[in-house]
Amino acid sequence: MPTPILVTGGAGYVGSHACKALAGAGFLPVVYDNLSRGHEWAVRWGPLEIGDINDQTRLEAVMRKHRVTAVVHFAAFAYVGESMQEPGRYFANNVGGTQSLLEAMHKVGVTRIVVSSTCATYGIPERTPIDETTPTRPMSPYGESKLMMEKLLGWYRTCHGLDWMALRYFNAAGADAEGELGEDHDPEPHLIPSVIRTALGKQTVLQIFGTDYPTPDGTAVRDYIHVADLADAHIRALDYLGGGGESAAINLGTGTGHSVRAVIQAVERAAGHPIKAILQPRRPGDPPFLVADAAMARRILGWKPTHSSLDNIVATAWRWATARAAVPIVFPQTASVETALRRRHGS
Repeated sequence: MPTPILVTGGAGYVGSHACKALAGAGFLPVVYDNLSRGHEWAVRWGPLEIGDINDQTRLEAVMRKHRVTAVVHFAAFAYVGESMQEPGRYFANNVGGTQSLLEAMHKVGVTRIVVSSTCATYGIPERTPIDETTPTRPMSPYGESKLMMEKLLGWYRTCHGLDWMALRYFNAAGADAEGELGEDHDPEPHLIPSVIRTALGKQTVLQIFGTDYPTPDGTAVRDYIHVADLADAHIRALDYLGGGGESAAINLGTGTGHSVRAVIQAVERAAGHPIKAILQPRRPGDPPFLVADAAMARRILGWKPTHSSLDNIVATAWRWATARAAVPIVFPQTASVETALRRRHGS
């Protein structure tokens, strides 16, 4: 019989991919989600229990009902800009919700948890690539709330013997290779789906924030990690903790960075036409270069990303988006982004 695992936020983007991977590995993912940002259609590999992460009584009841043996926790708000506008909401949901979850686990006797964390805990790093010894200096309530979640885990380890692992993602991207799942946010805050939406005519123009960074082409560089590789890491983390592994916060990334310009070019190759964009000033607090050193994940989890080339990330995201497109594709008649950037830099 499959081993039941509670997956909070399992109807969301990364959570649903993790549920599919968990089912494939012999687990029963029990999704706990209030569906405020997740999708009921994405829950396909186990039961759905609708509830809020701050409802400790409901969490305890669901854990007992399904006799869960561990938790994988995705139920958090995750938009930097939104967190700057609504910090109280972020701390209430991300920190308060995690405390509610940990208390429920303690009451029921569940002692193992893998948590979705973020590279936003580092803020603007003092060095790159970023390893786990890099100082954590969040620049937003989102990053601060995730770091506070990690601190809660540490104290529950000290006080109650909780076994935990926090996985600090860099930039989650891509879609399920079989086309069953993908990224579906409204509004869409992430670069790759935004570029694809523009290529499909679902938004009129792409905004590029900052073309004067100290990077090879002037645009910001990020480390993109395929969502299937992230899902694999969660299973490995569960197994690691189940085998007596030490609790820790670890990076998940490829060690390779791609600029905004390179991402746009990859989508243009997939689409077969140029993408309309406007060039905007930098956003405050955006680092020029965020790339992971994921040696710790390789060492303790035996994890290595196998799906995370930029072309594969874009190809899977493109297939997902085009399959879901509900309106005729409108190709904008415009110069390519590459041409616009060359003009900006005088090259």
